[in-house]
Amino acid sequence: MKIHTTNYFDTFIEIAEDSKVQHSEVPPQKSTKTVARMLYEMIAEQPYKFTSDMVLFECFAQKNNIPEDQKAEARNLFFSKGQACMRASALPKRYGFGMHFNSEGKIALCPAESDEYQNFLNNPEIKKVKAMRSSRN
Repeated sequence: MKIHTTNYFDTFIEIAEDSKVQHSEVPPQKSTKTVARMLYEMIAEQPYKFTSDMVLFECFAQKNNIPEDQKAEARNLFFSKGQACMRASALPKRYGFGMHFNSEGKIALCPAESDEYQNFLNNPEIKKVKAMRSSRN
């Protein structure tokens, strides 16, 4: 069985061209956690600890109440087909967070208004990609 990945290395995901925010916003807390909120909490609380694959699968597992003893099999099944990468996440599309992936593929958030965001944009050694647009225009 082929295993797909969403991991990036030495890459910075910029906020989407059609993002309406100028400053980052924490995804709101709702009665049921949204995927954006789960992603935000995992990455913001432990920058450069997780890869994209780790974060996306853990959010999937939480949303679907997958027991710990079934996670290995569920992870293989989850990545047996292609998954949307972090460029499609609401964090860089709607909430104004850039995402930096280091050389190990570990991820950290970067608020659009920060000096760090500009430093990543200006660093020629880091590949830059834009988050996916929300609209087709």
